[in-house]
Amino acid sequence: MKQDKKIHPTITETVVSSSETPEEEKLFTSLRASSWNEFAGQKQVKKSLRVMIDAAKKRKEAIEHILLYGPPGLGKTTMAHLIGKELGVHVKITSGPAIERAGDLAAILTNLSPKDILFIDEIHRLNKVVEETLYPAMEDFALDIIIGKGPSARTLRLDLPPFTIIGATTRAGLLSSPMRDRFGVIFRLSFYQSKELEEILERAAKKLHVNMKPQIRKIVAQRSRGTPRIALRLLKRVRDVAEVRDRDDISEEILADSLSMLDIDCLGLDDSDRRYLSIIIDKHNGGPIGIETLSAALSEDIGTIEEVIEPYLLQTGLIKRTNRGRVVTDQAYKHLKKTPLGKTSQKQLL
Repeated sequence: MKQDKKIHPTITETVVSSSETPEEEKLFTSLRASSWNEFAGQKQVKKSLRVMIDAAKKRKEAIEHILLYGPPGLGKTTMAHLIGKELGVHVKITSGPAIERAGDLAAILTNLSPKDILFIDEIHRLNKVVEETLYPAMEDFALDIIIGKGPSARTLRLDLPPFTIIGATTRAGLLSSPMRDRFGVIFRLSFYQSKELEEILERAAKKLHVNMKPQIRKIVAQRSRGTPRIALRLLKRVRDVAEVRDRDDISEEILADSLSMLDIDCLGLDDSDRRYLSIIIDKHNGGPIGIETLSAALSEDIGTIEEVIEPYLLQTGLIKRTNRGRVVTDQAYKHLKKTPLGKTSQKQLL
């Protein structure tokens, strides 16, 4: 599969995020797992997928439509590539916002070969008209196209080869019920354990020709927020510092300096996370605080707060979501070395 090959104005062989340069994305692609043995974590999901893949190969049919959801950076795109590789079919990649009209979708689907996989990232952001056009395509492998307008309008049905949609989303709750029902299976991807991230870092370090001791890998894994993409980004930034200093290995000093420059603390929190917690503690007495108020105070949109900042803070138990708003926990006070109002220390009393 050639990299960056254009298939259609809304579809490419590889995805380039708006926050990453093409060179950065190519590097991520080179570090991506190339087989199921290299793919660490998500054991239950991998087990279920292997059964589906083997069954599809045995029946010589296209694999059922699959929905993958969970926080960003957990390997949804990598899984789609591995499924395609295992089945020996092409994987075409696009995103929900890129398919603006039903005609765009028709152009993509009619260019698919039998059993091909169409990976749609951010599938919850599909246009309503496009989504409704996708229903018969997923269910009956057919496209209903309306030709003309008014009384002379007629419907033309185009038969499509059997294909598979793999949808990815960070917000499964925004998918309509009819769309969810058309997926044969839905998998939730979870945050990774530190040991699993260490495995990913070990393989990536070898590919980058970087010497990385086990204790260094452990520290990087612990500060990666349970996310492989973040672990790989940290590894590359640490490698940059080592190269600038003409070192072919990563020492504790280089690691400490790198993490300090990135402003990442021992829990993997960055400046945005600490600002989030500090605003709730210092200005709202630990909460509860509504998401709109929090958004205004942070100068961040609600989507960024809910999809980027909060998942890890919830996972680590630093905040709680309640009916009245967000509340920080005692663990957050302890991490930021702050004293909850009304809990005066013994030293202050003296």
